[in-house]
Amino acid sequence: MKEKIRNLLDQISELEGELRSALHDEEGGLLFKIKGKRIEFERDIKQKHRKLKMGIFRWIVTNRPQNLITGPIIYGMFIPLVIMDILVSFYQATCFPIYGVQKVRRGDYMVYDRQHLEYLNFIEKFHCTYCAYGTGLVAYMSEILARTEQYFCPIKHARKMHATHARYERFIDYGEAIDYETRLEEYRKALGKLK
Repeated sequence: MKEKIRNLLDQISELEGELRSALHDEEGGLLFKIKGKRIEFERDIKQKHRKLKMGIFRWIVTNRPQNLITGPIIYGMFIPLVIMDILVSFYQATCFPIYGVQKVRRGDYMVYDRQHLEYLNFIEKFHCTYCAYGTGLVAYMSEILARTEQYFCPIKHARKMHATHARYERFIDYGEAIDYETRLEEYRKALGKLK
């Protein structure tokens, strides 16, 4: 039974990868092209985007008041985010080599490409950059913590969790003690072979 579940999980992972690729290929194919690290729009699309851009004054006047009022609270999170970023990056840089765990590539999680959108004004682009940093950081930290959990305690919880990281489904079932130490070592070795 366990082998069947493992095979199904492998198939699901493969299909998720194919789906991500297909969605990515389709979403950009008509509107833009990616050339290396540059994103290029066709000239007429760029012109249409520029016409849709809302000026900063009009944007401030027409923006929801609650967005303006809560702005300082949202941007107040920048300092804790940077502190977490520094601490988690330091942890990974110092501990992962000792454990033999492949490091998480920051660039796979931090994507800043919304500044190329001509229909966004300066403030909107600033918001997008902040959100990209925050969500990218959380995903980056999640993968670092997932690898840490796989190294130290790759055991599922008895209670169902609302959300789990991608590695969780392959963890050892709760209470399954047979060959635990051997299997733990296999999980650890697998972390050194990640791409």
